[in-house]
Amino acid sequence: MGSDLILLVEDDPDDEELTRTCLKAHHIGRIHTVRDGAEAIAYLDDPHHEMPRVVLLDIKLPKLNGLEVLRRIRAQPRTEFLPVVIMTSSKQESDRVSSYRSGANSFVTKPIDFDAFRDAVQQLGIYWVGLNETTYH
Repeated sequence: MGSDLILLVEDDPDDEELTRTCLKAHHIGRIHTVRDGAEAIAYLDDPHHEMPRVVLLDIKLPKLNGLEVLRRIRAQPRTEFLPVVIMTSSKQESDRVSSYRSGANSFVTKPIDFDAFRDAVQQLGIYWVGLNETTYH
């Protein structure tokens, strides 16, 4: 299966903590968090960093928004096939369309309800870390 690392790109400390708690409670992957788009690109561009199994990417980020991060991920041979799941509070159709056009593998609206959020994160983790097979250059 390879790496079980999840790269969480999230600037909201509450959403980060909730995501971490949900994944850890079900022993799904290891989590590395970066807080803005520029940090995400710097992490992924560094060949000394472990390649994550999946990127959980918020759209609304400081410095570099999630869609630009996604476009840059898809533009680099090292990361072009890296699974990227957009996790956002946005319910705008335009964000969903832009995400898929930019190469997102999945688009998930963060549930407001705690139980629904927990279930969504658990299902994402099980699929992307436990079941999905990926390839890297």
